Amino acid sequence: MRRAFASMPNLWNIDRLLPGPDRVVPGDTLPAMFWHAAAARGEQTWLRQKEFGVWRSWSWNQTAAAVREIAHGLMAIGFERGHTASIMSNTVVEWVLADLAVLSCGGVSSGIYPTDSAAQAQYLCEDSRTTVLFVEDDEQLDKALDAANQLPKLRRIIVFDMEGLSDFQHPLVMSLEALRALGREHLQQHPKMLEQRVAAVQPEDLAILVYTSGTTGKPKGAMHLHGGLVFWLRQINQIVGQDSSDERMCFLPLCHVAERTGGEYFGMYTGAKLNFVENPDTVPENVREIAPTVFTAVPRVWEKFYSAVTIAVREASRTQQLAYAWALGVGNRVLERVVQGQPVPQWLKAKFMLARWIALDNVRKLIGIHRARFLLTGAAPISPDLIRWYLALGVPMFEVWGMTETAGLSTSMQGSRIKPGSIGKAAPFNEVRIDEGTGEILVRGRNVFAGYLNQPQKTAETIDADGWLHTGDVGTVDDEGYFRITDRMKDIIITAGGKNVTPSEWENELKFSPYVTDAVVIGDKRPYLTALVMIDQENVERYAQERDIPFSNYQSLTRAPEIRELIQGEIDKVNKKFARVEQIKRFHLLETQLTAEDEELTPTMKLKRKLVHAKYAPQIEAMYQ
Repeated sequence: MRRAFASMPNLWNIDRLLPGPDRVVPGDTLPAMFWHAAAARGEQTWLRQKEFGVWRSWSWNQTAAAVREIAHGLMAIGFERGHTASIMSNTVVEWVLADLAVLSCGGVSSGIYPTDSAAQAQYLCEDSRTTVLFVEDDEQLDKALDAANQLPKLRRIIVFDMEGLSDFQHPLVMSLEALRALGREHLQQHPKMLEQRVAAVQPEDLAILVYTSGTTGKPKGAMHLHGGLVFWLRQINQIVGQDSSDERMCFLPLCHVAERTGGEYFGMYTGAKLNFVENPDTVPENVREIAPTVFTAVPRVWEKFYSAVTIAVREASRTQQLAYAWALGVGNRVLERVVQGQPVPQWLKAKFMLARWIALDNVRKLIGIHRARFLLTGAAPISPDLIRWYLALGVPMFEVWGMTETAGLSTSMQGSRIKPGSIGKAAPFNEVRIDEGTGEILVRGRNVFAGYLNQPQKTAETIDADGWLHTGDVGTVDDEGYFRITDRMKDIIITAGGKNVTPSEWENELKFSPYVTDAVVIGDKRPYLTALVMIDQENVERYAQERDIPFSNYQSLTRAPEIRELIQGEIDKVNKKFARVEQIKRFHLLETQLTAEDEELTPTMKLKRKLVHAKYAPQIEAMYQ
């Protein structure tokens, strides 16, 4: 790695890309690891959350005290080893406190997306045999109470934020503060009980349930054991090392495997500070305040940042536009040499330093990534051109790949050899190969989950007799061991003419447009390809306002002829990159702005193809008439 970038000082900080130590804190289970970490780090800051406009810091000692009180409160209300507690909340500090308390009690911790309906929450609690349900506020409490009548095993509902509920009383419901007060009393009466519970947890015990998004049926609870998660954490630090000087931003759902293992647990293990955003809508503002040194996000976030910069440049003066174009061109020339493994001449290094000073550093500050050592993208496909853009800014972006079932990252790009469009090499702690018959990506290792809760048949279908996890992703591997995902097995389109088409490639190219948020390519057993397109509301509205295009709401915006011409132009640009049989002939603009609360989207903002096909069947059929 040092040799590859020795000719590029000031582009990437080589030393900070090197792996971390193989053992940061002791412990063979998650609670043992947490309590060792808290004892070692004491008054150092671990968690930060903005409350009423002010950032509040939690030291390791303060965190440990809160976790201890919550854990004793749980034991006081009869929470036993092996019991399950679920958490239905946005990404807040209290989520982490509750999670660590449940694990410290020897319990199983399960997450529920705050966007889930009461019926979905009921199913997840029933399937996991939840006895204690933590909820964030009155909104989540309403859903919990709706579900409670159908959950005979549910003993308590614990509310984090009691605003607006001061006079509310219900036999099942208590506040987090009341639980902590109960815990303080229990601690005085049983001072050694928590230590005994922590010591009793074994590596082979079930630790967490991470439910799949349910894109092809009801969600399945992926079971992860303490030993597998601890193994993954220690090994990950050998790939993307971080330490207590690092700042991370927590904003992805904590019930998703990426933020749960790669954010909370990895931060716990390495000591990296976790900064919680105010809410999902304030991410662009908060990232500039936090300026994380390590930043993990899904492609939708990286696309939004790029779109914001693109629009800002279009609104800038002619001089600023020229400066940006020149600086980005220099960055791309440097990038191409690095990607090809060629040395960067001194004159180009000097030009890149000037490019940073003139424009690129300002772009990085505009986004909030000016302190970032590296960026990680995963959870969904991303355009290679988008990765190249971030690399040209001088910030290394690595595409990683993993699944709920692999505990997170399973392959990653190598710092010594960047290949945009690839998900990198297999992480050294697991095996990854391509099935010769189907082209499916298979994974085997200690990080692979223990199976689906209550679904032995689904488990047997997913993990074969030799221990290989069948991921459902189709891909290729080159002679250097770099993997590339072409699509999901179930998403590959076979046209009426017999042509195999991988829709995600075309969709990723279109999402590179600042005017497009998402797209779904249609065409299985059809004579030609069509697409459902979701526009970027903010950018398209601005486009319409600047050109005096009349509209009254989102629906009228999508129906404006000028906007259809705009999107047709973006589609034409992408079509030029593909063979004629792979080009989109017609498209339909979705007339509703979808959010994570809509059933068409997963909580990680991926369109559910099967549901989209069914819900928009009339619009799809119209494109073929």
